[in-house]
Amino acid sequence: MSAAYPRLKALHIIAVIAWMAGLLYLPRLFVYHAATPSGSNRAATFEIMERRLMRGIMMPALVLTYLFGIGLAAMPGIVDWGRGWIWSKLGLVLLLTVFHGLLERWRRDFAAGRNARRARFYRIVNELPTLAMIAIVILVVVKPF
Repeated sequence: MSAAYPRLKALHIIAVIAWMAGLLYLPRLFVYHAATPSGSNRAATFEIMERRLMRGIMMPALVLTYLFGIGLAAMPGIVDWGRGWIWSKLGLVLLLTVFHGLLERWRRDFAAGRNARRARFYRIVNELPTLAMIAIVILVVVKPF
């Protein structure tokens, strides 16, 4: 098991980076999409880009992040489950997963021509995964509690 740890950890980090890239980029696409007339060629291009990002990168990265994370957590002696940082980290990961689900809902709204939000809304929500990522990195590296 100990020989597999560095490889599993590397794969987990790679998956997290890919997932975070999507969580940061998709709302940015929504910012531009929201400013585009519904039904236009440009809107259709955004819909293709958004669908491919979600299905081709974000969903696989989410699944791999969870699989490799569970693999790491299952290794004996890797996580001290009595410490608070791991539970805080897992709570933030759960919130990022909910955010991922919201992004998929909003993507479907755009695809159906039902977006009711302005670009400013997506600019603001675009900051949420960054804040969660900063907190998660601090929790994992510093293990403050």
